[in-house]
Amino acid sequence: MPRLVPLDLDKLTPEQKKVADAIVAGPRGGLRGPFDPWLRRPELADRAQKLGEYCRFNTSLPKDLAELAICLVGRHFKAQFEFYAHARLAKEAGLAPAIIEAVRTRATPPFTRDVERIVYDFVTEYLDTNRVATPNYKRAIDAFGEQGVVDLVGVCGYYMLVSMTLNVFEMPLPPGEPDPLA
Repeated sequence: MPRLVPLDLDKLTPEQKKVADAIVAGPRGGLRGPFDPWLRRPELADRAQKLGEYCRFNTSLPKDLAELAICLVGRHFKAQFEFYAHARLAKEAGLAPAIIEAVRTRATPPFTRDVERIVYDFVTEYLDTNRVATPNYKRAIDAFGEQGVVDLVGVCGYYMLVSMTLNVFEMPLPPGEPDPLA
């Protein structure tokens, strides 16, 4: 049960409506996940959704690798909705279902490409230690360049904000969907 009463979309303030309309008209096509809580602060919602649009749809990272990073963040923070949504998007982007399941269960993923391992090592090291050691940083730079590493950090940081929002406000999964994370 969410901690906030869902907003009545017919009773939004003009500022809320402007932001909600922009989100719906954009590539997401709807107001799911963190948007209901964020819309209580339309300026935050607008800025966050623009960053999210970049992080989800426009980074230099291949979609499957960005989704791997998002799933790792969602798993780390036990953000049920985030993992639920992005596990599906990761499969659609071509990430192997066995990798997604290993992330979900905290097992070692069966990577077939070095770039998958690089993202995994970079993100998990940061989540475990709040730092990335020189060897993992160098591997990421060699694989993705400076811009790609900046994008990887941006994707992870944005989805940390999403995870916190989903968790603090106890945003539910769609009706009938079981929690994917134990």
